[in-house]
Amino acid sequence: MKIKFDKTNITMSISILLVCVILVSISFIQFKTVEQVNETDIENMRDEELREQISSWKSKWEEANEKLEDTVVVYTTHKEEMLEAISDEFTKETGINVEFINLKGELADRVRSEKDNPQADVMFGGDTSTYMQLKEEGLYEKTEPQWKDELDKSFKDSEGYWYGTIKTPVMMFYNKDLLSADKAPKDWSDLTKEEYKDLIVTRDSLSSSMRSTVCALIENNIKTKNEDAAWQYLTDLDKNIKNYYNSGSVMYSAIGKGEAAISIAVLSDIIDNKENNKMPLEIVDAESGSVVITDCVAALKNAPHPNAAAKFVDFVGSAKVQAMIANDFNRIPTLDSALKDSPAWMATDYKAMDVDWDVIGKNQSKWIEKWETDIIDNNKVEKQ
Repeated sequence: MKIKFDKTNITMSISILLVCVILVSISFIQFKTVEQVNETDIENMRDEELREQISSWKSKWEEANEKLEDTVVVYTTHKEEMLEAISDEFTKETGINVEFINLKGELADRVRSEKDNPQADVMFGGDTSTYMQLKEEGLYEKTEPQWKDELDKSFKDSEGYWYGTIKTPVMMFYNKDLLSADKAPKDWSDLTKEEYKDLIVTRDSLSSSMRSTVCALIENNIKTKNEDAAWQYLTDLDKNIKNYYNSGSVMYSAIGKGEAAISIAVLSDIIDNKENNKMPLEIVDAESGSVVITDCVAALKNAPHPNAAAKFVDFVGSAKVQAMIANDFNRIPTLDSALKDSPAWMATDYKAMDVDWDVIGKNQSKWIEKWETDIIDNNKVEKQ
C-alpha cells in the first residue's frame, strides 16, 4: 500500500485520516514498534511534528515490508580466507548467501563493462581513487549504513555512495640481515640511488596496492616537481628493481632467501611475515610519508539484489566486523570503536603521504597503462 500526501499544504483533517490509515495498515501487518497514538494527541501536535511522525511511521512500515533477497554477489579484491570468515558471519546473521568473485586487477573494468546489465550487487575492495572515479561514472547506489556518522569524513563519500572499511598503509621495508639501518633507504626518492641496483623487488601491476602506490608517487612528483620528473623517477626506479612478482608470497620468499634486500608492501603483510614467519624485516617510516590506501565498499547501481546489497554494506563496515578482521587478518579498521579492540600495533602513528586521490582517480587508468607499457621491463616480471 502506498500513501501519498502534500507536504506543504497538508490539512489537519487529512493528516488525521492518513495517520488512521497508517495505523490500521501497521496493525494489520502486526508491526509492533510504532506506539499507539489517540486522536487527542494528534490534534495537539503541530503540523511539523505531525509530518515528522507520519514520515517516521511510513519509513518503519516500508522497512517492515522490505524483502531481503536470499543471495548477494560481491566483486572483490580481498583474500579468500578473510572473505570466507565474513561470508560465514553474514550468512549466520542474515540468512543471505554470499557469492564472492575475486577480480584482482580487473575489478573496475568488470564493473564498467556490466554497467547496463549488472551481474553483481556490491564492490568490496579497491582504493579511494577507484571509487571516486566509478561514482562519477554513475555506477554506485547510495546506502546509509548505521555506522556512517562515526566514520571520519576522509574515509567516506560525502553523498553516501562509498565507504572506507580498511586502512592500508603501503610502506618500504628491508631485510635487516642484509642491510643495516644506516644503509637503508629513508625516503621513496632514495630507491633510485645506484647503490640499490638489483636489491629491490616489488609486486607487479596486478597488485591493487602497487598500482595505488605508483599512482601516488606519480601524483606526488608532479605536485612537487613536474610530470617529466615523475616519469623519470619511475624509469630510474625500474632500473634498480630486480624483479616484479604477481605473488606476494613469492616476493617475500625472495626477501627471506636474500635474493633482494628492499621491497614495498602493505603494512599488515609486513607485520604478518615479521611476527608469524619470523622474517628479519624492518619498516621504513618514509620522510615524505607512506601511501595510505583506504579499501572501500559500495552497492552497485541497478544491482540484482539491492536490499541484500545494502545489508552487506552495513554489515561489512560495522565495528564488530572491522574488529574481527583486524584481529584475525591484520586489517586496520577505519572506525575508532573497532580500533580500540584491535591489535596494539595498529595504533602506531606512521607519517602519511599527502595524496590527492581525486586527481589519481581521474588519471589512474592512463598512468597505469603508461607505467605498464613504457616503464616496466617485462623481462623482470616473474609470473607464477
